[in-house]
Amino acid sequence: MFAAQLDAWRRGDADFELDYRPQQLGAISPWVALAVIAAEDQKFPDHHGFDLDAIGDALEAHRDGARLRGASTLSQQVAKNLFLWSGRSWLRKGLEVGYTVLLEALLDKRRILELHLNIAEYGPGIYGVEAAAQRYFGRSAGSLDRHRAALLATALPNPRRFRLDQPDASMRGRQAWILRQMRNLGGTAWLGRLERAGR
Repeated sequence: MFAAQLDAWRRGDADFELDYRPQQLGAISPWVALAVIAAEDQKFPDHHGFDLDAIGDALEAHRDGARLRGASTLSQQVAKNLFLWSGRSWLRKGLEVGYTVLLEALLDKRRILELHLNIAEYGPGIYGVEAAAQRYFGRSAGSLDRHRAALLATALPNPRRFRLDQPDASMRGRQAWILRQMRNLGGTAWLGRLERAGR
């Protein structure tokens, strides 16, 4: 958020405003929590910050000539968004690893998820699911149904490209995929796994 504000000042964008409305996890619709996990990190309750299978798959695909894609878990995304800057560098990635280990050691999965839902960017200056729900749907994050929750999660790979105020066909297709993943996980009852995951 600080970096976005600095960037706006540098550009001379006097209209830029930060919209950040943190909420406790219990005040956020379980559909939102499930949609974000279904879209970003389905192994979240089971790993200790790193999805080694996803990392291995990404490296293997890269060796086969594909563009290097991300394999970040929700914990890694929280570490980056909370403590670090955007961009790609070995220094930032190394620091992200250290902060991820620290987060996983100190916080339980529910708190890491709560942080993610409150600090992820959903558009220029829009941080957290409450600000996004109010801005794009005119309602609180606690009242979002599964369809709106899945649409919200489509922005997460790149909220500057995937615009929630103008969802395109690729976002609608990803929304349908996320809804299928949410069903495959078993609906919001699946979130009980976060309680059992503990620390």
